This record gives sequence, C-alpha cells and structure tokens, in this order.
Amino acid sequence: MHQLTYGDIKAATDRIAGRIRPVTLAQVDPGAIRTAHRDPLDDRVVEPCEVWLALEFMQHTGSFKARGAQNFIQAHGDAATLPDAGVTIASGGNAGLACAWAAQQQGVRATVFLPQTAPAVKVAKLRGYGAEVRLVGAEYAEALAACEEFAAATGALASHAYDHPLIAAGAGTLLEEIHAQIPDLDTVVVAVGGGGLFAGVATAAQHHGIRTVAVEPENCRALNAALEAGHLVDVPVDSIAADSLGARRTSTMALAAAQHDGVHSVLVPDTEIVRARQALWDHRRVAVEHGAATALAALTSPDQHAPGRDLPTRPATASRSYRPGNGEKVCVVLCGANTDAATLVQPAN
Repeated sequence: MHQLTYGDIKAATDRIAGRIRPVTLAQVDPGAIRTAHRDPLDDRVVEPCEVWLALEFMQHTGSFKARGAQNFIQAHGDAATLPDAGVTIASGGNAGLACAWAAQQQGVRATVFLPQTAPAVKVAKLRGYGAEVRLVGAEYAEALAACEEFAAATGALASHAYDHPLIAAGAGTLLEEIHAQIPDLDTVVVAVGGGGLFAGVATAAQHHGIRTVAVEPENCRALNAALEAGHLVDVPVDSIAADSLGARRTSTMALAAAQHDGVHSVLVPDTEIVRARQALWDHRRVAVEHGAATALAALTSPDQHAPGRDLPTRPATASRSYRPGNGEKVCVVLCGANTDAATLVQPAN
C-alpha cells in the first residue's frame, strides 16, 4: 500500500487548483468554546481559545469528497490512463456524487452503483451529473460486488470512497488551504469515517506541526479500534452519523497517520452529535450532516474519559471531548451538508 506523503498532498494541491472551491473559514464567537482547566501554578496570562469553522460543506457536491475525486480523475487524465469505459464507483453517498461530478468536469463517463434502497433524490442528483446509475441489491456490499464485476468486465477505472492515495491526498488539500489562511494554527479537528479525509489532513498537518483531533461516534470507531488493536479491525456500525461515517474498517493510510505524534482520538456519543448539529442551525443557520457535526461535538461535549483504550497521545484513556488550551487556535472541519434540513428543530414563530 502506498504510504501517503506530504509530497502527494502538494502535488494534489497543484493539480486541482482552480477546479474546486477554496474553503471559507468563519470564526466562532469568542468564549463560545470552553478551554481546558489550567494548572493553578501556571502564571501565564489567560487567553481564550480561538476557534474557526472550515465551511467545506459549501464545496462542489456538498462535501470535501469533490477534492479527492477531482484529484483522482485529473491524475489519471494527466497520465493518459483514463479508459474509454470511464470510471466507476459503488457508493450511496457523497463519494458517488463527487465521482460523478468530477467525471463530468473532465468529460469522462461515470457509472455509479447504488443499493436499490438508495433515496430517489440521490439517484436524481447523480443522473444530473451525467452518471449512469445502476441499482443493485439491498446493501452497499452487493452494489460494491457489482461495481467490481463491471470494472473487470469493461476495463472501467474503479474509484474508492476513501481508501486510495489520490483520494486521500485530494482531501488533504483542505488543510493546505486552512494553513494558508491561519499560518499559526495549533489544531485541526476532523470527523473520521473510512479515514480518507483524516489521512490527508493529518499528513499535511504533521508537516506543518499542527495537532490533529480525530473524532468518531462512539459506536462507529473504526480508527479508534485500529489504534487500540495496533492493526486494522472490523467494528460494528451503529450511529446517527453512520450514513457518512459508518465504515466497518479504516484504511491502512489512516492508521499510519494516526500513529504519529500529535494525533488525538476522540469518541463522542450520538446525543452530543445531535446537539452540535442543532447548535450550528440555531446559531448559524447552517444545516450540516451528522458526520460534520461529529467534529464540532468534540469541542462541545462534556468532559468525560473512559478507561482502558490505549491511544498514542493519551495512554490508557479514550477521550470523550477535546478542550483547547490557553490561547490555542483551533479549526473544526464541517465536511459535508448532504442532509435533510427537515430533521432540524425549527424555531417557534
């Protein structure tokens, strides 16, 4: 497996420049996020933390996935390795939309495999991007098997939702843009599903000396479980954010990135994810996916720690929140907004 490097991310940054929307940053109201308790012997002047939101949900197709998809297809186009049969992917979510969009941008055929249970609105959106949609089976695994058969039979280039170096490197370009706007950033907070976004962001962050906080729902913890075991493992998936963060197994690239110094693993309960998502709506009128709200939940969840999970930077504990320190500059990635806004509580008239 290719080991993701900062060079991969720099190459992706150059490759997709002008083809994706640069991320917009918005500062959180001062004092809205609590800082960690200070040591009584610490005589430094108290400075509030500075928290920013990376509004990546405004990206093409509504999520960060457009970055990786554009990088994947552009790289193959530059290398003249795009087959006549085009690209194919199995996905019921953001990765399929991003692949179809990037293919359309490059004038490439896209064939997207979805379970028969896929929402009609997603099918319509995919077709709007010019993709051929094939509905197969009742579960993602069946659609994936059909996609693999299609690629083998036609020679179509198979893409992946997260476990590919070009996909992860494309996602890492987000951190490059954030760092350009906040050169003295201390910490980036990112939700983790399969690990493509995390692997890219953490690799770039390590190069710049920035801490990465990897946030997962407590019942969708593929990366956290891999850190605990020291190798990739399958985990049960049961979370309100499972539609975007519900990978049963993380990637080798993500585990390698997470084993570096400066990475913190945080698990948050569904109740806090729902609360963080509602807070974004109440205070910002921003409707994000539960997966995007998972990152913010790390900063807004109550201080709790559960014993028994060995992590690289917090021995024998699994953190249930992240508290910025004195004067710490933090950026929280709001990674996607392909969600039903009707599930948010509307204000009374």
